[in-house]
Amino acid sequence: MFRTDLLKDKRILITGGGTGLGKGMAQRFLELGATVYICGRREEVLRATAAELFASGTIHAFPCDVRSLNAVDAMIDAIWSAGPLDVLVNNAAGNFIARSEELSPGAWNSVINIVLMGTLNCTMACGRRWLKSSHPGTVLSISATYAPVGSAYVVPSAVSKAGVEALTRSLAIEWGNRGIRMNAIAPGPIPTQGAFSRVLPRPELETLAVDRNPLHRFGTVEELANLAAFLVSDGSGYINGEVIRMDGGEFLQGAGEFSNLGRVLTDEDWESLRPRKPSAR
Repeated sequence: MFRTDLLKDKRILITGGGTGLGKGMAQRFLELGATVYICGRREEVLRATAAELFASGTIHAFPCDVRSLNAVDAMIDAIWSAGPLDVLVNNAAGNFIARSEELSPGAWNSVINIVLMGTLNCTMACGRRWLKSSHPGTVLSISATYAPVGSAYVVPSAVSKAGVEALTRSLAIEWGNRGIRMNAIAPGPIPTQGAFSRVLPRPELETLAVDRNPLHRFGTVEELANLAAFLVSDGSGYINGEVIRMDGGEFLQGAGEFSNLGRVLTDEDWESLRPRKPSAR
């Protein structure tokens, strides 16, 4: 379906690129001819991913905490020294399921600073450089199906993802006439290594999640990576300011991906989910 040179000569940065969805996108972009840069907080994970994917193409790893504007600027300067990026994928994220009244200020900040402020830091760092040099650019952000309507029990994430979508639509207008496209993907449940075990305390809750999906299955990393490849390619050049929902129709059946948990979780379940640190892609 995709030409092997679809992303040839594209230089792409993926935040949170060492694991999960970010790693899956990195592999697909490499297969399609891109030069890929991945960043994240855990250097050993990044190095392992870069070594694993090296056979597929040119990949570079940069340890970086996207919550720090100084760290982001330093990373972008290092990448730009070899040439400008063409695409930014804002994928770094954190999340946990919790009753909102039990969240500490630190728990709120840990999600908001990664998801919203990290996306803002990276987008502005790339955007300013693209605008200054009149270099065309593409930004693709990973949102969530509950961003436009909210969802109980993941409120810091819902607040942050709503901000990401507002940023996407606003800058699509402001920067579109200067050669910068802004889009986002809002995926439904896509299992990645360890993801469900971090956010759902009982295996049978996965069954409930499958049962509420019209396609009666979860999405796959490969499906998301293919959609991402299309949206960052020149073949989608007239798509700007859109949030593409990819969830098998789950949203249409009932908004608020996690809102039903209040009816099925016990106090013991909530205790097991008490935030320690956010699960991250």
